[in-house]
Amino acid sequence: MKKQFHILLISLVAAFGGLLFGFDIAVFSGTIPFIQPYYDLSNAQLGWTGSSLYVGCFIGSLITGVLTDRFGRKPPLIVAAFIFAVSSLMMGWASSYESLIAWRILAGVAVGAASILSPLYIAEVSPAAIRGRMVSVNQLTIVIGILLAYLSNYLLAGVEDNWRWMFSSGAIPAALFFICVFFVPESPRWLFSKGHTAEAMKVLAEISGPDEMQREVAQIEKTLHAEKGSFRDLWKKGVRYVVILGIVIAVFQQISGANAVFFYAPIIFEKAGMNVADQLFQQILIGATNLVFTLVAMRLVDRWGRKKLMQGGSLLMAGWLLVIGLCYYFNFFSGYWLTGFVMAFIATYATTLAPVTWVLISEIFPTKVRGMAMAVATAMLWAACFALAYGFPVLIAALTPHETFFLFAGICFVYFLILKRYVPETGNKTLEEIEMAMAVH
Repeated sequence: MKKQFHILLISLVAAFGGLLFGFDIAVFSGTIPFIQPYYDLSNAQLGWTGSSLYVGCFIGSLITGVLTDRFGRKPPLIVAAFIFAVSSLMMGWASSYESLIAWRILAGVAVGAASILSPLYIAEVSPAAIRGRMVSVNQLTIVIGILLAYLSNYLLAGVEDNWRWMFSSGAIPAALFFICVFFVPESPRWLFSKGHTAEAMKVLAEISGPDEMQREVAQIEKTLHAEKGSFRDLWKKGVRYVVILGIVIAVFQQISGANAVFFYAPIIFEKAGMNVADQLFQQILIGATNLVFTLVAMRLVDRWGRKKLMQGGSLLMAGWLLVIGLCYYFNFFSGYWLTGFVMAFIATYATTLAPVTWVLISEIFPTKVRGMAMAVATAMLWAACFALAYGFPVLIAALTPHETFFLFAGICFVYFLILKRYVPETGNKTLEEIEMAMAVH
């Protein structure tokens, strides 16, 4: 029990990156009613302002994949924390629209780095029996970050220069993350891969205990005899299939429709006739629902398994999106039905695709290329996120709202079919057992 608490503490520190990840992607949504008229932005310009963060995410995820395999997991986490703090302040007090975009791109570099480093680090320090729950801690902190952004936006909406303070508020948790990350150990699996055996065994003994340490050392040694991985190795037989699968899993999480709600809830609820105050309050409800059902997911991910949660979630999300689209088609906005259906959709996403995606892509890749493979998959995730963030304001203006939600419903159903056919179950297996099982493809 003491060891599990130690692992939880380490995971919580690493997952601070997830909290800032969630804060940075969500804070923009609250600035929309104020920043759009401030800079007189068109729908396309609004899409670029929101999506510019994900240009940085794409760059950051690729750079981090190289850095984390060369320098370890801990040093890039420290750099990401520093960038989070500086970029939050500079976005808030940008002197021009161009400088705001530049700082959003730099903030995205930190988000992209954290999206790889936090789940990767947690997966590598956690024993198999609790790894799903521990990696889900990262998703928990992401949704806490999202909720904190929504609360901050709501509370700051009435102050002068509100959108500037909304952006700047992210510097507070970023500074705390920067301090705490100095106190976590390096990943034992990375230490083994670099030949630092004594240090790796010391870390494993501290977090797993001597008995579990010997078992994990034996498993790790089986998979570290191969030569050092390179980007070319990602396309070798036995690895290429897993990389493509990881990309598909990552991309479909982003285009499922949930992030359209997180990023552009004010636009969605404005289409239903709500005023600005109601739009921002709806975001708090979305964030709270997201948090509660992420806690549910942490109870289920190791008990029910990854594949079952992902399949059920994608199918149920398709159903909720269809119902939301019908609300817009029939102008059914009386009472709280639309809000209830949106909350049900977010609850399903928070219980399934949101946390389990990160668990899966931190588990399925071979050890020698795990950092690079996660970088590629995560870069594709951010490319999809950019396309969604940039295109949604234009899409919902070009199509009708119901057509937009019907489109997302179709995407979720296609993903259900892919999950059923191609995605393996990885629950309650060591990373090395998963690697050996995936090597048959």
